[in-house]
Amino acid sequence: MKILFVCSSNVCRSPYCEFVFKRMALSDPALGAVAERIDSAAVLNKSKKLHRLSYAALLKEGFSAEELDAFKPRHITNARNVFDEADEIIGMTRWHKWLLPRSLKPKFKTLSEAAEGVYKPVPDPFLAKDEATYDRAMSVIKKYLGEYAEKLKERQNHGE
Repeated sequence: MKILFVCSSNVCRSPYCEFVFKRMALSDPALGAVAERIDSAAVLNKSKKLHRLSYAALLKEGFSAEELDAFKPRHITNARNVFDEADEIIGMTRWHKWLLPRSLKPKFKTLSEAAEGVYKPVPDPFLAKDEATYDRAMSVIKKYLGEYAEKLKERQNHGE
């Protein structure tokens, strides 16, 4: 299964999902098969580098500056193949689905829906002025990622 996390600019929420979920998958033998098939991209803005607070949050998660510096945000217009190849496209809000081409919409669900089966938009921390506010948004994402990992394992156990 190939999982694509999307957000508006691929500089805050979706790269955080990519890095953290990939590490979760690598550390869990039940999810190991998806570990190398986790990606992220933007559906709205084209950006050049990680948001400074995202960078700081990922450093606190234990990722190296080298890993983070190697990350290059992608956008649907220059990474359409990543969208086409995805089995699931996980967005932060329903708004992200509206920005997808019609052919990709059936693959889409929000992170809260993937984790809990209920829609709750994941706030965009892009305009956060301090690390504490930013980190609160990332903790919401991390909680959902843990729940999503458990759902994926359940699905695998049931042969889905």
